[in-house]
Amino acid sequence: MSDITTYQHYIDNAFVGSDNLVEVRNPANADLLARIPEAGNEQVERAIAAARAAQKGWAAKPAIERAGYLRQIAAKVRANAPRLARIITVEGGKVPALAEVEVNFTADYLDYMAEWARRLEGEVLTSDRAGEHIFLLRKPLGVVAGILPWNFPFFLIARKMAPALITGNTIVIKPSEETPINCFEFAKLVAETDLPRGVFNVVGGTGAGAGSALTSHAGVDLISFTGSVGTGSRIMAAAAPNITKLNLELGGKAPAIVLADADLDLAVTAITASRVINTGQVCNCAERVYVERKVADQFIDKIASAMAATRYGDPSVESDLDMGPLINQAGLDKVAQMVRTAVEQGAQVITGGAVADKGKGFHYQPTVLAGCATDMEIMRKEIFGPVLPIQIVDDLDEAIARANDSEYGLTSSIYTRNLSAALKASRELDFGETYINRENFEAMQGFHAGTRKSGIGGADGKHGLYEYTHTHVVYAQE
Repeated sequence: MSDITTYQHYIDNAFVGSDNLVEVRNPANADLLARIPEAGNEQVERAIAAARAAQKGWAAKPAIERAGYLRQIAAKVRANAPRLARIITVEGGKVPALAEVEVNFTADYLDYMAEWARRLEGEVLTSDRAGEHIFLLRKPLGVVAGILPWNFPFFLIARKMAPALITGNTIVIKPSEETPINCFEFAKLVAETDLPRGVFNVVGGTGAGAGSALTSHAGVDLISFTGSVGTGSRIMAAAAPNITKLNLELGGKAPAIVLADADLDLAVTAITASRVINTGQVCNCAERVYVERKVADQFIDKIASAMAATRYGDPSVESDLDMGPLINQAGLDKVAQMVRTAVEQGAQVITGGAVADKGKGFHYQPTVLAGCATDMEIMRKEIFGPVLPIQIVDDLDEAIARANDSEYGLTSSIYTRNLSAALKASRELDFGETYINRENFEAMQGFHAGTRKSGIGGADGKHGLYEYTHTHVVYAQE
């Protein structure tokens, strides 16, 4: 990626340039990587019109034919996997191993959603009337606007595109301006297939520009967004005049509960993995720990050692790393500020606790904070960085109560050998997901959804697929 590429929008199966450009830089060293187009109202209008014009014909195709196009794209992704993984590493600061996982998981996800072609189901309902048949059909919504985050940008293309297309919708994607290159390269692969024109479109730009134009447009039938609570709230406001359906994943503050009977080595390994994956910039990773007092000192010593041993740096030049940089200066400043505030409020830095001396880029030391309390900002607000705050509790009941005392409700975890304790936690934790004795990472056949400010609706599996449909009930009297 030594040449500076200028990308174009992908609208109605054609690449369309723009006079307004946004620079994309490597977060590990601030090098300029590419320039992407900023869509104005005209380009967004064209993309939505193209998607609208294509939608009825696309929906009329048998689902198994739509699945064939997804499989074509999956094959293209696999054929280009090393190049795509390299792009993800360079523009997002993701370590190569994780970038490779993301690319391969994306191809698998496209194939998985294609498998639903013969599994899309309606219902036959019992009528109160003689000779009447009641059918509940599932139909596509129409045009979907998919607005992507920067932390798993490539996978999120498929997570929004695949269920939309297999159910008969068309889509307009807007990648994050922080990590858009992979999406424009994805569009090039789509252009090499025979996917009908207008079914898949990409517009580039910022949230304030292209994003606002998409989310306020009356021609959009579903807005699927992954990102921050603040942006999600603004999208809700923009969508309100049109009563546009929303699917929002808005972050988390995942608690990890470590009981005295836990396998501490397992807990340390899993929580560390969950905390440093993508430099802590994952909405479902462990963001706070509640450890039972009997094993608190031992656990803190072990996890501090594990975090301190984390290898980090510039993944575009070093392959054997556990994590890379934060995405930008604002992200680095936020993490540094939250740690400073936590220390002022009484937390103790066990390891890390400072901006890393790595030259250019946005690097922060892997950090463990002990002595944290429920009312501290570090225990309540999403950090989105490699910082792990720990609070000591006396028992499971206290841990569950403190875990639930949050404005977020996406994921949670517990480490225990006691089946009753694990089941009690699963029953009483008010979160969309609970992981028992394992790291926080969901399966494509599950349903990734949260409560409270973690979002509306969800993704993956059957339930995620049906987010992209509406019901139509037919009453047929003989």
